[in-house]
Amino acid sequence: MRIYCKSAFHQIDVAVTSIIKMMERLTDSDLESRPTRGKHSIGELLEHIAIICEADILISNEATQDEMNAYYANVHLKNLDEIKSAIRQNQQRLQDKYQSYSEEEILQKTTSYWGVTYTRFEWLLEIVAHLYHHRGQLHAMLVHCLKNDPKVALFE
Repeated sequence: MRIYCKSAFHQIDVAVTSIIKMMERLTDSDLESRPTRGKHSIGELLEHIAIICEADILISNEATQDEMNAYYANVHLKNLDEIKSAIRQNQQRLQDKYQSYSEEEILQKTTSYWGVTYTRFEWLLEIVAHLYHHRGQLHAMLVHCLKNDPKVALFE
């Protein structure tokens, strides 16, 4: 794998590993906690985090809005074990996909259904940022809403 992709995947692994460590401090009943009315519950946030790697592959490969809506409608993770498993499986799918790309394919520009155009490498960087963003949200929800500091290192 190209060194620049390998470095991005290392950061994805840092994010995923720390998310899973935070999840180990939760119970399935914590998934229903909704710190802010009208916003995601902890379980809904974790379900979203679990599919980021796979969903963003689809987006980077120019899936339509209808295709993405159908994808999201079929995601139903019910407990912490299912969420942890999905996170790791989707992380592996992402890595396998990028290992299969040629240099030309990694540098190819693709356009999302909402009109943003990036190279596939830029999409990979977007996935890193997306995971870190939601990891921060999860950490804040646990610390400030559940009063449960997971005491997990967020950076190496």
